[in-house]
Amino acid sequence: MGAGASDLGGVEPGGKVARAGLGDLPELCAAEVLLRLGAPDICRLARLNREFRGAAAADFVWEAKLPGNYGRLLRFVDDAEEGGSGRDWSAVGKKDVFARLAKPVPFDGGKREFWLEKSKGGICMALSSKALVITGIDDRRYWINMPTTESRFHSIAYLQQIWWFEVVGEVDFCFPAGTYSLYFRLHLGKSSTRFGRRICSSEQVHGWDKKPVRLQFSTSDGQHAVSQCYLDEPGSWILYHVGDFVASSSEESIKLKFSLAQIDCTHTKGGLCVDSVLIYPKGFEPERVIKAQK
Repeated sequence: MGAGASDLGGVEPGGKVARAGLGDLPELCAAEVLLRLGAPDICRLARLNREFRGAAAADFVWEAKLPGNYGRLLRFVDDAEEGGSGRDWSAVGKKDVFARLAKPVPFDGGKREFWLEKSKGGICMALSSKALVITGIDDRRYWINMPTTESRFHSIAYLQQIWWFEVVGEVDFCFPAGTYSLYFRLHLGKSSTRFGRRICSSEQVHGWDKKPVRLQFSTSDGQHAVSQCYLDEPGSWILYHVGDFVASSSEESIKLKFSLAQIDCTHTKGGLCVDSVLIYPKGFEPERVIKAQK
């Protein structure tokens, strides 16, 4: 056993045993290490030495990080890119395929987009306020569309005042198998920039402390969730958790219907920004999350 350890570490001049490190692994062993890591760590280790650089370029390493239905997802890329003629993706390295899917892929006229979450390889999706059915959205007495740099879609729906508040949407998509969380991204108050500093006006915020909002969703395969919570904390974008659902097959689409409502007409409410609906792999929470009560 001692001789084996000496052979592995090597012998330095002077008879000292050299300790083997991560950088001494052969390329195939390096690839086995990379298979157990996320994309950011793979890219970092690729800078370690030639063996890790070669392993990090191997197709089988990156294919293991891609969702099982990545071929179906690439069709959205073809449709989104100019001409929509489609590339020969079989001639493209899997690392480049991963890199393309990790960038936002717009669809539905740019009102929706999905992308690959780099650490775990799950699919994320965002639906802009323009992809949602919002009661009274066409009446400027109630709602206005505001340009902003605080939304990935560069536009939000701002509620000035209304009696009947309801936002409804749906998704029909072939999600890779896994568990996902659905959120509404909301903000109380109207934010702006003055002299290079972000400020938030809460002047029109009212009515959200009187009754909770109701959040719910259902899926085409019978999953559903209903919860409620009060909207508070003006000045911050918050993800309000609607519920979790399971996509059981990467090859079958699942249809989701979801809503956010506060339809007690005994009082008005206002001062709310509706940015988007987000679907993330469960456990991925890039912003502050409030979980509603069931």
